Amino acid sequence: MAIIGAKEEHADPRLTRIAQADDVPWYKKPNLRFLYLILVPTGLGVEWTSGFDSSMMNSLQAVKSWTDYFDNPTSSRLGLLNAMYSLGALMAIPFIPTISQYLGRRRTILMASLIMCIGAGLQAGARNSDMFLASRWVLGFGIPFAIVNASSMIGELSYANERAVMTSLFNASWFVGAIIAAGTTYGTFQMESTWAWRLPSLLQLVPSAFQLGFMHWCPESPRWLVSQDRGEEAFAILQKYHSEGKDGDEFVRLEYAQIQSTIAAEKELASRFVWGDVFRDAAMRRRFLLAAVVGFFTQWSGNGLLSFYMKKILALVNITDNRTVQQVILSNTCWGFINAVPIALIAPRFPRRRMFLICTIGTAVVYVVWTIASARATIENSSAAAIPVLVFIFVYSPFYNIGWNALAYTYMVEIFPYQQRAKGIAVEQLTVRFAVFFNTYVNPIALDAIGWKYYIVYCVWILIEIATVYLLFPETHNRTLEELSFMFEGKEMQDKIQKNVDKVLDVELEGVKRRSSNDGIQATDQRV
Repeated sequence: MAIIGAKEEHADPRLTRIAQADDVPWYKKPNLRFLYLILVPTGLGVEWTSGFDSSMMNSLQAVKSWTDYFDNPTSSRLGLLNAMYSLGALMAIPFIPTISQYLGRRRTILMASLIMCIGAGLQAGARNSDMFLASRWVLGFGIPFAIVNASSMIGELSYANERAVMTSLFNASWFVGAIIAAGTTYGTFQMESTWAWRLPSLLQLVPSAFQLGFMHWCPESPRWLVSQDRGEEAFAILQKYHSEGKDGDEFVRLEYAQIQSTIAAEKELASRFVWGDVFRDAAMRRRFLLAAVVGFFTQWSGNGLLSFYMKKILALVNITDNRTVQQVILSNTCWGFINAVPIALIAPRFPRRRMFLICTIGTAVVYVVWTIASARATIENSSAAAIPVLVFIFVYSPFYNIGWNALAYTYMVEIFPYQQRAKGIAVEQLTVRFAVFFNTYVNPIALDAIGWKYYIVYCVWILIEIATVYLLFPETHNRTLEELSFMFEGKEMQDKIQKNVDKVLDVELEGVKRRSSNDGIQATDQRV
């Protein structure tokens, strides 16, 4: 229970109990196995694009042909080149809920992927800095549509036992794109022609091409189908992918009943104005506040410096060789992937608040030590201080990944009901992009102006994050999405939903009995 805000109430965990009793592993369920396989390029692959972009822009600062072609951009100009991606994303966010509800998860991702392919083509063919800036805006405009709908789709399609792990792997997939970008740039940075940066820029369209190529085989979200009064299609998808385990038919009937009941209740409460739910009542205000906080914290925990300005960080401890910078970027990105994947598999098995607290306390300790070492390097002109800085750059990654990487989208999917999920993750993306825009624009200016002293800002800020997590974050561990849908609305709403679930179940069971009876009569007639 969080200390601030109303006590959360959870629904009857009947569905969770059935799922927990299912001892058939996912890889022994053919349909579910195929679903998870196809969600790799269509869902997890969306984050490859995001990781590719951050890593590529980080690495290009150590590519001579790129700095020469764009007149050696420094400070404010460099910040603008990075921040334009977030500006495009900020301008897309107001339209995400409407388009997502109209097109559905699959078609919105396809639309976004097409936009990002166009942006990558413009970026690779940029003739001047203005064209490069325009391509960054186009790429940024497409990415939030894909992220909001892919993270939601993964959570809404996954079976209860694997849902938290699948949504955690979504953010961990960022490192796949980041490694490819860092490796490609490391391989091309010595080329004298502009292909040293055009080739990595062009390859940024590859992850989006995966979504365009494989989405045909990915099912639509059953919750979106129910919201569009296409219940039979939704039930067929649930039956195909969620009924292969122990008591599978019972699980699917109850899951379908819960989805129908909660979405019907959400429609009754939903505001007619698209964004009206943000301020609708205390429960919704708390959800959207949490979304804004999570989004901001994921980008304002010091990771922005490592993602975009490694060259400047290393220069503060007298590491300036471009090859060494590229090697550090590539090795740190690979290390991030190595620890992010197992953390994404393990972290969702534990209470969310505990993991977020370990994450924030760990990153605070890392930043304090890192700041002290950087100060020694500058004040004492000590080259030895570069060693602890490098060590703690690598130590930072697993602590950050425990919370802000592994659980950010898992938490967003869990705290929002279906009808507001796209809006909630859009708000999370809004604060993500504000934070990234500020960081990418201000960080290079601040590092040039005050050097290591700028790290103190993050040391203080992460202490605020620790207090916020402890006071504000509710626990959502070990519950299905429908059981969490109205956890802030109180017991009266939970009881109302439960009565509706029972009514839908009664109708479903009556239908099953009638079908069984008709089948029996037909079999008797055939024998006669």
